[in-house]
Amino acid sequence: MELDNTTYYDLSIFNREEEFSLFHKLDFTTTTGGRHYLRQMYANPLKDIVAIEHRQKSLNYLIQQEDRWPTDITNGTIVVMENYLEAQIEPIGNPEGLSLVVSSVVTKLMYNPDYGFIKFSFTQLLNLLKGFRSLVDTYNADNTPRDLKNLLDRAHHLLYQKEFNDIITADAAGPVSFMQILRHDHYIRKKHRKTIQELLDLYSRLDAMYAMSKAVRHFNFKFPTFEDTPHPYVEIKDLYHPILAKPVSYNVSITPQSHFMFLTGANMAGKTTFIKAVGVAVFLAHIGMGVPATEMKCSFFNGIFSNIQVQDNIFKGESFFFNEVQRIKNTIIKINDGRKWLVLIDEMFKGTNVEDAKNCSLAVINGLLKSTNCLFILSTHLYEIAEELKGASNIRFKYFESEVTDDNLHFTYQLKDGIAKEKIGYLILKREKVLDLLNEIK
Repeated sequence: MELDNTTYYDLSIFNREEEFSLFHKLDFTTTTGGRHYLRQMYANPLKDIVAIEHRQKSLNYLIQQEDRWPTDITNGTIVVMENYLEAQIEPIGNPEGLSLVVSSVVTKLMYNPDYGFIKFSFTQLLNLLKGFRSLVDTYNADNTPRDLKNLLDRAHHLLYQKEFNDIITADAAGPVSFMQILRHDHYIRKKHRKTIQELLDLYSRLDAMYAMSKAVRHFNFKFPTFEDTPHPYVEIKDLYHPILAKPVSYNVSITPQSHFMFLTGANMAGKTTFIKAVGVAVFLAHIGMGVPATEMKCSFFNGIFSNIQVQDNIFKGESFFFNEVQRIKNTIIKINDGRKWLVLIDEMFKGTNVEDAKNCSLAVINGLLKSTNCLFILSTHLYEIAEELKGASNIRFKYFESEVTDDNLHFTYQLKDGIAKEKIGYLILKREKVLDLLNEIK
């Protein structure tokens, strides 16, 4: 699946203010390296249904045994090991015989701070080896899913080398001596540096995968079912937006027979949140995660393309309307490749007058309706153009209801069939006492 940077930010998957992003909300990694790989998994959605199902199996396997994950390895362990491997402390040149004894005494007397660092790092090395072995022994079995097993098999091969066996054996026999630490330090930093670095990398990858499984379990997400179909579709029960504290759920069905959803509703009624929720669910499904819903079935999508938060660019001399047109142009170019796209458009042509916006919107919508390889969700305030679109058989009209009682505004946030009629802008001005403030101007 493909998303461009605009779509990532439109859907708040990533955000310039990190704490408001989906990535931040679902990040359960415990290491810096794990967070890096988790971000890579978000930035590179999977390419086909087979890859998605393999990841689903791995995550589900981890979920079933989540409480067995060892706690010996922390981010501190990883950081210390990285610093240890990069330390500019020359290991003892000859770890055998008398020269080692002489060298070790000299080292202890002259470079005590360095030895203290080596000794502490050796403790963290033990944590890494023992914790990682425990993890591999716990999760690596004949029925371990392929993607996970590949990582665990490689880790097992590295962890059970003779030098590491000797370190574990020495530790089990009692406190490791000064000379033993120096001897192991020589082998680790001179001969096994790349091995340790690879182990750290493998653990980071596993941490990212484990974090995904924790997010699925923590938020009670459900794994979607994929179907290989000639035309795209998506069906979701009880979909909600995972970033919201008190979300409202929706049922969504967009099929090849009605592949264009025309969405209306008042400001603040929930249109944008709904559009983003659908985009987020389809995105999460395509990185192999569960989705915020009770059930989801869909085809594989080659990409998501959004037109939600268009901005002007004063430095380039580009107006808001110009950038809207450019985004629509890029959308059309994208979907002409014959692949399956989910296209999300929120309030098209806000940067021009109402009559012009109507004409532009009708031209674009009538053109997009001809594309059968895509699903579209488009929201608008231009309710009037719906009358001119009712003759199209592949468009479905949905709206978010709002109620006004005695000048009091109430949103149900429920998605209904039909076209909204409410116009509440003046009421909001009145409710927020803007009109009173205007009357006070002297």
